[in-house]
Amino acid sequence: MNKHSRFIGANIMNQVTASHLSATRALIAVMLLALLSACSSAPARDQSADYESAAPSVVEDDVSNMGSVYRSGYGMSLFLDRRARQVGDIITITLEEKTDASKSSKTATGKESNISVPTVTLLGRGVTHNGVPILSSGVSSDQDFSGQGTSSQSNSLTGSITVTVSEVLRNGSLRVRGEKWVTINQGEEFIRIKGIVRPEDIGADNAVPSYKVADARITYSGKGALADANSMGWLGRVFQSVLSPF
Repeated sequence: MNKHSRFIGANIMNQVTASHLSATRALIAVMLLALLSACSSAPARDQSADYESAAPSVVEDDVSNMGSVYRSGYGMSLFLDRRARQVGDIITITLEEKTDASKSSKTATGKESNISVPTVTLLGRGVTHNGVPILSSGVSSDQDFSGQGTSSQSNSLTGSITVTVSEVLRNGSLRVRGEKWVTINQGEEFIRIKGIVRPEDIGADNAVPSYKVADARITYSGKGALADANSMGWLGRVFQSVLSPF
């Protein structure tokens, strides 16, 4: 191999090495940018139309009654309080959720069986070998089983959340929905609730306990660094699934 060939080969190797280093540096830069953006960005808020506040119905002004004492949609009764009763009205739900459940079971079984065959006699004498009976037999079995199991679960949720009336049903009941978000450092916590409330269950303070909300769906969760730290990783979920061989 002459000097010119060696020079060309060296140039090709240098170009390949330089391109490999450039690709490696670009990959490292992209990974660093992704990590920095993940650390600096706030968690994305999970917006849901099912819990958005409902706006009150708009009443169009009657031009013929402009300037008069009475105007439709602007009346005020002297005998009604300020409890929620229309779409868009605000009502406070007092969270008073507490459940306790426990279950225990215990089972024990036993069975014992004995079967014996007396010594067989032949011509009035037992059949023996060296003085030991050889035709006597017996069968015995003993089975025991014992099992015990216990299970218990309890949860508690207290607080309050103010929601809006989204629909007035034909029987007068109110369909309510709403959510509350609280941002703490790099995480967010939210409470969501929706259900059906009877106007008779609303107190004088325009509040109703959560255990009187029919078809209630209450969600208390969070997003961000703290919520991610409390959740199992994807590899752990794989080993906990039914597909895991372990």
